[in-house]
Amino acid sequence: MIRILSLCLIITSWTGNSQPADHSPWTEILQTYVSDKGEVNYKELRNNKSVLENYLEKLAANPPNDKWDTDTQKAYWINTYNACTIQLILENYPIKSIKNIRRPWSQNFIKIGEKTLSLNTIEHKILRPMGDPRVHFAIVCASESCPRLLNYAYESKTLQQQLEKVTKQFINDSSKNSINRSQLKISRIFKWFESDFPKKEAFITFLNIYSNIKISAEAEIDYLNYSWKLNE
Repeated sequence: MIRILSLCLIITSWTGNSQPADHSPWTEILQTYVSDKGEVNYKELRNNKSVLENYLEKLAANPPNDKWDTDTQKAYWINTYNACTIQLILENYPIKSIKNIRRPWSQNFIKIGEKTLSLNTIEHKILRPMGDPRVHFAIVCASESCPRLLNYAYESKTLQQQLEKVTKQFINDSSKNSINRSQLKISRIFKWFESDFPKKEAFITFLNIYSNIKISAEAEIDYLNYSWKLNE
């Protein structure tokens, strides 16, 4: 636990620098160690993990504050979630699944001032209350059935376009969802977080915004099994 604390995100204050965090080092890491398909080369990154540690230290020195707009904060927390998830995998690598780690989402290893946060805290207490269901396709829990890890950082100026891209990409990915006009076999993400998505007919309308196949309002919905195999 102490080792993870020393390696992962340690934020000293909620009221840090008013300037947004610089996520360009995260883009460099992602471009080097993550494929266009979202596959992470954990083995090679583990051999050069100082680059990730340095990025996390920069995040630690520049936490969000009330001078940042919503997109700037949202981008920060998405990047933080993904970077810390990778760091957690590296701490325990080689493993076959994030589920091989004890309490991966609920262990408090991200310190913010006097508070310590977990990945669950970032997802459920910070990102989800922002009211944007597209974040579910941006944060990645290091598993095959998760959304594809974007191999460049989320940035406030391009966040809306990036969220639109990953949502469309995920919904039309046949390895994550099986869609035809009258029947859907979709990711369990939609079931686990159904309270974040529109209800009933409005849910089909939401899917149709992004789906390459026009879905009937009466389409039957079922959910696929979820693979927790590591995304490498």
